Parts: sequence; C-alpha cells; structure tokens
Amino acid sequence: MDDKIVAIYTIVSDFLMAIHHYEDPQRQMSDAEVMTTAIVAALFFAGNYESARSLLAEPRYFPAMLSKSRFNRRLHRVKAKFLSLFSLLGEHWKDLNSDSLYAIDTFPVAACDNYRIKRCHLYQGEAYRGFIASKKRYFYGLKIHLVVTKDGQPVEFFLTPGADSDVECLDLFDFDLPPGSEVYADRIYTNYVLEDVLSEADILFKPLRKKSLTRQWEPWERYWISLHRKMIETTGSLIERILPKSIHAVTSMGFELKVSLFILAMSFGHVFKVAT
Repeated sequence: MDDKIVAIYTIVSDFLMAIHHYEDPQRQMSDAEVMTTAIVAALFFAGNYESARSLLAEPRYFPAMLSKSRFNRRLHRVKAKFLSLFSLLGEHWKDLNSDSLYAIDTFPVAACDNYRIKRCHLYQGEAYRGFIASKKRYFYGLKIHLVVTKDGQPVEFFLTPGADSDVECLDLFDFDLPPGSEVYADRIYTNYVLEDVLSEADILFKPLRKKSLTRQWEPWERYWISLHRKMIETTGSLIERILPKSIHAVTSMGFELKVSLFILAMSFGHVFKVAT
C-alpha cells in the first residue's frame, strides 16, 4: 500500500504543477495531499474519509492532516481538479489503446434502499427511480454512464438521475476518441442519427441490433460485437467491487463527488496494473 500511496501523491502533485495550480503558501496541508487522501479513501477504504485521514495523519505521510470539517471544505474546493485528472488519465489510456476498441454502458448507483426512499434526503422525486433490467428490480439514485477501452480502462463518464433513458443520454457523451475507433454497445443504444454523425467523424458506433430493426449487422459482425461487449461487463464487475454496499454522504454534491472518486480510483487501479 505504501508504494501505491506514494505513486498517487506523485501523480497528483505533478498534475497540479503541470496545470500551474496556485495555492496559499501558508497552508500547512497542500491540495495535492487533500486529493491524495480522497483517492486513497476511495481506493482502499470504500470511500471512508476518516479511515484514510487516520492512516495518512501518521508522521511518514501527512502529519499536518486537517480536521474533518476543514478537510471536507478543502475537498469540495478542488473537486473540479479530480475531473481534470481523470481526463488526463483517460488520454493516457487512449494512447495505449492501439486497437482503438471501446465499449459503452450504464451502471446504477443506489443512494438508499428502496424501503427508505421516502426518507431519502439526498434526492427526491421519481426522476431518481431507475430500473435494472438485468436484475429486474428498481433502484433509487444515479446512473454512471461510462466509456472504457478494451482493457476496461475508463476514458469518459458522467452521472444522471436513475430514471434517465440510456439512449437519450447518448448525446451527452463527448466521444472524444481517435479517428478509426470502434465503440461497442448494448442493443438499447440503437440510434441511427448518432451512428451516422460519428461515422462522418470516422468513429464506428456498433450497438447490438434487435431483430425487428431495419439496419442489421452481418453474422460475423454480430459475433464480433458480442465478443467485445464482454469487456464492459468485466468493467461493471470491477465497479461493483470498488463501490461499497452503501455510500455515506450528507449532501447530493458529496454523494456525487464520492461516486466520481470511485471511478477515478478505478483508473488508478489500472495505473498500478500497468506498472507491475
């Protein structure tokens, strides 16, 4: 764990220096240390900031650790930097993805158990009640919309309310991918207009087809798409492994920040795999 913590801090510190991030020189705890603590919490302690703070407050790590309230305030001030760091790592994964094969899918994140929906303070309204078709059950919370490489490395994501339609959210993706890329998706993502637009940008969007649709793939193409769909399923299992059964948060912004940190932690997990 020590080597990974040092690696996280080094990457975060170099990233902040590269973007010329300014902070008050009188601060006893730097923003790099704050960000490292949050990433360590997501990667090793199921998002528990207190456990990460207790570990990293040791003299060999960050002896000037902030109090709980001050740490949370500083954490929310740098939340935009986490997304920038995720984008930087995403560009790195794109460069390593020489085959330019990607997959897209959605994963539910429950904010509370179904029987506690009426008492949920983070979110309210039917907009957050989603349905998991594979498990044939409802959940109350958010959806993670994710693009990954063939090796499961995340390159793009965003969050929406649980009831939002997957296919309607396709327009929210940037699809900032290299020319010649192929993006595989489930049959629910059929969108002819988007396919034509991406084709003009030299990006092939290949969702599985329902048998009733007019546009159909050749048999070998259907097999190829089904084969590469497995990489997003593997990523889904990795996300479920990282995400705890319940995410503790006081506000919706805090909940969304923690979910984003879990995705960033998954990206760091791939950094350690590549390093070994």
